[in-house]
Amino acid sequence: MELKAGSRWRSAVDEVEVVVVRPPAQPVQLECGGAAMVPQGDEPPAGVTIAADWSGGTALGKRFVHEASNLEVLAVKGGTGTLAVGGEALELKGAKPLPASD
Repeated sequence: MELKAGSRWRSAVDEVEVVVVRPPAQPVQLECGGAAMVPQGDEPPAGVTIAADWSGGTALGKRFVHEASNLEVLAVKGGTGTLAVGGEALELKGAKPLPASD
């Protein structure tokens, strides 16, 4: 799986779709709901279902990061599956604090 900046990926088990904002430093497998994600436009494998442990949900419009690989994705369509890389859940990226004004 080659994750390039700007590439779109969709979940094989639910409706989650993401865009890669920052590609990983090394090749990784992006997952959602316990199954590997597929490139936008490709058909997901038949018979794949969401894993109960990976059904925490993905919020629309939020950025998710995996610090170990430097991967950052933007959810363009939300769903019930949890995003992960190699079995490790991606973290929700927090907002940058605004500078204090006097």
